Amino acid sequence: MDALRVRFGSALEWIVAAAFFAATLAVALLILQDVRGSARHSTPITTAAVAIYDIPSSVPKGAVSLPVLTLRDGRTLRVGDSAAAIAAMLGPGAETGREQADQGRLGERLTRFYDYGGFRFVLVYEPFERNGDRRVSAIYLP
Repeated sequence: MDALRVRFGSALEWIVAAAFFAATLAVALLILQDVRGSARHSTPITTAAVAIYDIPSSVPKGAVSLPVLTLRDGRTLRVGDSAAAIAAMLGPGAETGREQADQGRLGERLTRFYDYGGFRFVLVYEPFERNGDRRVSAIYLP
């Protein structure tokens, strides 16, 4: 009888030890996954938008940069929108006619001024890739 108790006691100890080892391993993997995930999310996402670091000289001093601009009629402009989509959304009457071109990192950069429904703003267009279409790279409120 004592021999049977020793075998079950020994097997039970091994099962408990294995369970603690598996739990420790699971916690370690969760911590590692969290550390990897936070490092991945701390880097900027560049698929939809490319940040510009040199502000065009035509942008007024003290202008505020925004990633998204919602207009009074509910239309939304976002960094990454194409120039054609903006023109179709706002129409030709929104442009004030003031435009400045300069050299960006990947091609010509255009700074256009808009007045839409009494609301003034500035959009900077530049290609996000070589020989690519111009997209909104910055939105400014003067």
